[in-house]
Order: sequence, then C-alpha cells, then structure tokens
Amino acid sequence: MNSDRRSYRSAARARQARATRGEILSCAADLFTERGYGRTSVGDVAARAGVTAQTVYNAVGSKAQLLKAAYDVTLAGDDEPVPLAERPEVRAAYALDDAAAFLHAYAVLGRGLLERVGPLMLQIAAGAAGGEADLVEHQRITDGERLVGTGMVVRRVVELGSLRPGLAPEEARDRIWTLNSVQVWDLLTRTRGWSGEAYERWIGTAMADAVLERSAP
Repeated sequence: MNSDRRSYRSAARARQARATRGEILSCAADLFTERGYGRTSVGDVAARAGVTAQTVYNAVGSKAQLLKAAYDVTLAGDDEPVPLAERPEVRAAYALDDAAAFLHAYAVLGRGLLERVGPLMLQIAAGAAGGEADLVEHQRITDGERLVGTGMVVRRVVELGSLRPGLAPEEARDRIWTLNSVQVWDLLTRTRGWSGEAYERWIGTAMADAVLERSAP
C-alpha cells in the first residue's frame, strides 16, 4: 500500500514538473518573440510563468538552453518526445508515391511549422544578424537541422525517380531549403499579405518546378 502511494505521488510530481516546464517554455517562446532574446531575462520568463528563476534553471537550464527548448516545442506544437520525422502527418507525406504530390504535402507541413515558429525564427535571425552570440550559434544549429530535413526530402524525390536529370541532389536540396525558408514565408504572408493557402500552394508548385523532371510538352 505504501509502495502504491509512493508511486502515485511520484507520478503526480512528474506530471506537475512536466506541466511547469511546459508553461515555462510557452512563456519563454512568447517573450523571446515579443521582446527579442537580448531583452528577455530568465527572471522575466520566471515572472510570467509564475515561478522562481531557480525553477527555470532546474527545469530547463541556461538561457541558451531555454531558447532551444522553447524553439523546439513551438516548432513541434507540443512537448511529446516524438521526432518530427516520425509524426503521422510527416509519415503520410513520405508515403505518397507521386513526387509532385509529395512536395505539395511538404509545403503544407512547412506552412504549419512556419505559422507556429516563424515569428520566433525572425526574432532569432534579427538578433543573430546583430551579432548576439547565443543566437548566432542557435541559428547555425537550426539551419543545419533544416538542411538535414531538406536533404531527406530530396532523397525521397530521388527514390521516386523524379529528380530533374542533370540536377545534383545537393543543389536540389538548396533550392527547396531556400523556397521553404522563413524569409520567403515572411515576404509573402506578412509583407505581401498572402493567405496561408495561397502561400502553400505556390511553394508546392515552386518546389516542384525547381527540382522535378519536366514533363514533355
């Protein structure tokens, strides 16, 4: 009985700790987006989350670790320990056997990610351009992660036998990586006022035009 009670209390503490961490990361993402990284302290995040600064350090770590964790949770849309590549919607896209349909599905996925994390990415990019060391390093890591993900997209196009003849996979990767960037998303949706639907439709078509074998006239 005592063992059962201890197990229950331990599970309850774990749930509370996860909920506290989730609130901290949500508040951190909001503040980093609203104010920028440099103007947000760990104390600011703690105050908005209703905890102490030490709780933030214990639950997440340093300010740089806080940024990365908040970014990752915002990107994924939750804190479930499931990599993006293994999410059902991503697996469904990769199961498509038509390359153009696959790239359009990838554009839909990209739109969803950018609508969640795009504003934070833009703040990070601005800070990195200004020389903030933590943000320069963060952007180096996340750009690398995105490049790896885009490489997986091109490998699927190659598997389907649809890569344009003479186009190196590395160049195809870079074309898709650029089209699917937060900068293009920002220009079209926020500067030019495109709807999300118009954006994803154009990006899907642009990626297909950029890397797929052209049909005979």
